[in-house]
Amino acid sequence: MTQLICSIYRSTRKEGMYLYVEKKDALTKAPDALMALFGRGELAMTMLLTPDKSLARVNAKDVLAAIAKQGYFLQMPPADEYMEMTDLAEKNTKLSR
Repeated sequence: MTQLICSIYRSTRKEGMYLYVEKKDALTKAPDALMALFGRGELAMTMLLTPDKSLARVNAKDVLAAIAKQGYFLQMPPADEYMEMTDLAEKNTKLSR
Protein backbone atom coordinates (compact mmCIF):
# COMPACT_ATOMS: atom_id res chain seq x y z
CA MET A 1 0.00 0.00 0.00
CA THR A 2 1.61 3.24 -1.05
CA GLN A 3 -0.93 5.74 0.22
CA LEU A 4 -4.42 5.95 1.61
CA ILE A 5 -6.88 8.35 3.10
CA CYS A 6 -6.46 7.65 6.78
CA SER A 7 -8.77 8.55 9.67
CA ILE A 8 -7.28 8.77 13.14
CA TYR A 9 -9.54 8.17 16.13
CA ARG A 10 -8.79 9.22 19.71
CA SER A 11 -9.72 6.80 22.49
CA THR A 12 -12.44 7.94 24.85
CA ARG A 13 -11.00 5.66 27.56
CA LYS A 14 -7.20 5.89 27.35
CA GLU A 15 -5.41 9.23 27.01
CA GLY A 16 -2.83 9.11 24.21
CA MET A 17 -4.26 5.99 22.52
CA TYR A 18 -5.16 6.35 18.83
CA LEU A 19 -6.47 4.07 16.08
CA TYR A 20 -5.37 4.69 12.48
CA VAL A 21 -7.76 3.22 9.90
CA GLU A 22 -8.64 3.58 6.24
CA LYS A 23 -11.30 6.31 6.04
CA LYS A 24 -13.76 4.21 4.04
CA ASP A 25 -13.70 1.44 6.69
CA ALA A 26 -13.83 3.71 9.75
CA LEU A 27 -13.63 1.51 12.88
CA THR A 28 -15.35 -1.54 11.35
CA LYS A 29 -12.15 -3.61 11.04
CA ALA A 30 -11.03 -3.15 14.65
CA PRO A 31 -11.78 -6.24 16.78
CA ASP A 32 -14.62 -6.03 19.32
CA ALA A 33 -12.23 -6.75 22.22
CA LEU A 34 -10.03 -3.80 21.19
CA MET A 35 -13.02 -1.50 20.85
CA ALA A 36 -14.20 -2.50 24.34
CA LEU A 37 -10.88 -1.18 25.71
CA PHE A 38 -10.64 1.73 23.28
CA GLY A 39 -14.11 3.15 23.85
CA ARG A 40 -16.36 4.90 21.38
CA GLY A 41 -13.56 6.64 19.50
CA GLU A 42 -13.60 10.31 18.52
CA LEU A 43 -12.40 11.34 15.09
CA ALA A 44 -9.22 13.36 15.59
CA MET A 45 -8.30 13.92 11.93
CA THR A 46 -8.36 12.58 8.41
CA MET A 47 -5.36 12.87 6.11
CA LEU A 48 -3.60 11.44 3.08
CA LEU A 49 -1.06 9.02 4.53
CA THR A 50 2.03 8.26 2.43
CA PRO A 51 5.17 6.28 3.40
CA ASP A 52 7.24 9.47 3.67
CA LYS A 53 4.69 11.35 5.81
CA SER A 54 6.18 12.61 9.06
CA LEU A 55 4.07 11.57 12.06
CA ALA A 56 4.68 12.57 15.67
CA ARG A 57 5.13 9.20 17.37
CA VAL A 58 4.95 6.47 14.74
CA ASN A 59 6.48 5.58 11.41
CA ALA A 60 4.11 6.08 8.47
CA LYS A 61 5.41 2.93 6.74
CA ASP A 62 4.54 0.87 9.84
CA VAL A 63 1.05 2.39 9.95
CA LEU A 64 0.43 1.65 6.26
CA ALA A 65 1.70 -1.93 6.64
CA ALA A 66 -0.52 -2.61 9.67
CA ILE A 67 -3.61 -1.17 7.99
CA ALA A 68 -2.93 -3.29 4.88
CA LYS A 69 -2.47 -6.44 6.98
CA GLN A 70 -5.08 -6.13 9.74
CA GLY A 71 -7.22 -3.10 8.86
CA TYR A 72 -5.98 -0.80 11.64
CA PHE A 73 -2.92 0.47 13.51
CA LEU A 74 -3.09 1.02 17.27
CA GLN A 75 -0.89 3.75 18.72
CA MET A 76 -0.39 3.28 22.44
CA PRO A 77 0.39 6.18 24.78
CA PRO A 78 4.05 6.52 25.70
CA ALA A 79 4.49 4.74 29.04
CA ASP A 80 6.56 7.46 30.70
CA GLU A 81 4.37 10.35 29.57
CA TYR A 82 1.19 8.52 30.49
CA MET A 83 2.45 7.84 34.03
CA GLU A 84 3.65 11.44 34.43
CA MET A 85 0.28 12.84 33.34
CA THR A 86 -1.60 10.41 35.59
CA ASP A 87 0.57 11.40 38.55
CA LEU A 88 0.08 15.11 37.81
CA ALA A 89 -3.68 14.69 37.52
CA GLU A 90 -3.82 12.90 40.87
CA LYS A 91 -1.79 15.65 42.55
CA ASN A 92 -3.78 18.52 41.01
CA THR A 93 -6.38 19.53 43.59
CA LYS A 94 -8.16 21.80 41.10
CA LEU A 95 -9.25 18.92 38.86
CA SER A 96 -12.73 17.61 39.55
CA ARG A 97 -12.89 14.00 40.63
